[in-house]
Amino acid sequence: MAQVVLASNNVKKLAELQRILAPLVPGVEVLGLGDVAAYDEPAETEATFEGNALIKARAALAATGLPSLADDSGLCVDELNGMPGVLSARWSAGVVASGAERGVVDATNNRLLLGQLGDVPDGRRGARFRCVVALCVPGGVEVVESGEMPGRILREERGAGGFGYDPLFAADGHEVSTAELSVEDKDRISHRGEALRRIAPHVARVLT
Repeated sequence: MAQVVLASNNVKKLAELQRILAPLVPGVEVLGLGDVAAYDEPAETEATFEGNALIKARAALAATGLPSLADDSGLCVDELNGMPGVLSARWSAGVVASGAERGVVDATNNRLLLGQLGDVPDGRRGARFRCVVALCVPGGVEVVESGEMPGRILREERGAGGFGYDPLFAADGHEVSTAELSVEDKDRISHRGEALRRIAPHVARVLT
């Protein structure tokens, strides 16, 4: 069976990728970082989603020798001039202890964002999730695809699904948060789903 590595320890991202690639690239086995020998993961030092995705995909390819995928994604809030952007996962880094569990970090990030937008009226709470996925394969081939999900920031958290800022975000055309959507509905409209569907033909080409 052909294999591709997703350079992530996030089990929800891994499951999402497996769901989306399964019908598009039949027979591919998607491995997470927990399925390969441990290596030193690079710091995400770039100022763009594309730069960080490529850093991670290149490192996974170098360590495993297998075609490697990596994504970098985040929430871009209009009122915050596009922030937190590439800093989304560590937006509250200054108030969260190093090594804190992902759920603790997510909750603190969400509280911080709500506080920053506390006085912002509904008409100015526009935002979008962006995702860039990079594919790096032996021989030097690199492909980058992106996806976007526009919407708005809610005034309180809603729903228990998803992860990150999902409980605070409602996509355009939806009254519920992305944390209240079924996984099928979220995959259909999400930034990551769009980016993964765009990268899937490239994965199929190099693996078949």
